[in-house]
This record gives sequence, structure tokens and C-alpha cells, in this order.
Amino acid sequence: MTSADDHGQATLILKVATQLFAALGYDGTSTRVIADAAGLNIATVNYHMGGKRELYLAVMERAHRAERMMLEASLADLSGANPVMAIHQVVDDYLDFCVENPEVPALWMHRWLSDASDLTELEHQYVQPLMSAVLEALRPVVAAGVIDSSADVEYAVWTVVWCVHGFAKGGVLDGQGNRHGPDDRVELRRFRAHLHQTVHRMLRLPGDAP
Repeated sequence: MTSADDHGQATLILKVATQLFAALGYDGTSTRVIADAAGLNIATVNYHMGGKRELYLAVMERAHRAERMMLEASLADLSGANPVMAIHQVVDDYLDFCVENPEVPALWMHRWLSDASDLTELEHQYVQPLMSAVLEALRPVVAAGVIDSSADVEYAVWTVVWCVHGFAKGGVLDGQGNRHGPDDRVELRRFRAHLHQTVHRMLRLPGDAP
């Protein structure tokens, strides 16, 4: 087998595993299910990725890298001339990322429900550094008085995470009990406007929400 074949199979395995872990959770997904979905045998999956644990860690690492890259780029604008608009842009960037990469909030929501509970280091390794980076980036905005000093910034950031993940996976019900999520442009626009209003009020930002 050529190195190109190896790379192609490894990429396929990671993609399929991401989809299955996001849909079924770590505890509900077996290596055999991943292998079958990828059209490969278990030996090939193990050869490329190791066992189920190693594959899950690779999936979570890949998801974290994508989220970190998005946040680093977005947070860089907070030091600009219009921090209020920059804060709202961070909110937009995070929402867009979760809409475009629905497997990421799905993976973490499974963990909220105690999925893969024996893998306890991931929150410390991945979630806490990102949360710290956001709070650190907002600290000068608080010091400048743009964010009201009475606002609980940490809980405001967590509220955005909870709301975006909830909408990304659960959507909203209409009057007939039908579920509408991010693939519904009207509801996505409505949720985005609500999220901006919520953040603006939580942080007590000056002026009107965009």
C-alpha cells in the first residue's frame, strides 16, 4: 500500500469516526461500527489510528484545533478601535463555526451528558484554555469601561456556548411541534439577532446591539 493510500484511509477513518462520535457519542460507538461505515476492516482502522480511545482523542484534537484557529483569529480584533462591534463579531464567528461544523458542538454536548466519562482530561486540555483566552482578550475591554464592571463576563461567555450549542443541536419548535435548526435560514437569522441582544444586555454594552 502506498503512502497516499495510507493517508487517504486515515483521513476517511477520522472523518467517519467524527460523524459517528458526534451522532452516537463515544460510549455508543464501536470500532467495528466505524470500520463498517468506512468500508474497512477493524485491523485497518487499528493500524492507522490505534484503538477506539486513540481514535476518539484524535477526533477531539482535530475539533479543538479548528475551534482554536477560529477563536484566535476572531479575538485578535478586540484590540481595535471598535471593541463593541468586535465583541459582536466574535459572537457571529462562533455561531457560524458551530453551524458550519455541527460535529463540534455535538461532540461536546455528548460529554456534557457524561459520555466518555473515563477520559477526564479533555475539558482541562481543550475547553479551559479556550475559555481563558476569551476572558483574557475581554479583560482590557472591561478595564476600558466598554463592558460594565458589574457584568459577570465568565458566565456571559458560557451562556453563549450553552445557547449556541443548544440551538445547533436542538433548534426551536414551531406551533405544530416541528423542529427548526441552523439549516432554516429564517430561524438562524432570528436566533442570531436574539443572541446579539442577549450578549449586549449581559455585558451592558453601550449603544444598541447590531
